[in-house]
Amino acid sequence: MAQAGFPATARLRQASEFRAVFARGRKYVSRGFVIIAAPGGADRSRLGLALAKRRIARAVDRNRVKRVLRESFRNNRHRLGSIDVVVLARSRTAAMDNAALFAQLAEIWPQLERLNSRPPHDHGSDQAR
Repeated sequence: MAQAGFPATARLRQASEFRAVFARGRKYVSRGFVIIAAPGGADRSRLGLALAKRRIARAVDRNRVKRVLRESFRNNRHRLGSIDVVVLARSRTAAMDNAALFAQLAEIWPQLERLNSRPPHDHGSDQAR
């Protein structure tokens, strides 16, 4: 099942890739996550994780949340089309169990699916200059 893997091509790794998502992305907020998604340039969806120590103090908790995020993304990325996704943790994320994290992500992925069906957002005429 090749689509369930998580190859390097499915990851945002460069700072410039993260900046591009932050600059043109759309924000989705849940109890545990802030997810920013933007139409991607590649022919596949890509995931970037930005889990700050300030939000999740213990490394064991950050790693657990990353595993949940990667697993959920792996299982849903074939539905997302060509989008780049950056996930930020909120302060209460570390206190949530895995089932609660998976449930929140299960609600967010369908919203991201619809991102590809929307026309690009026009930021005004400033870009033409």
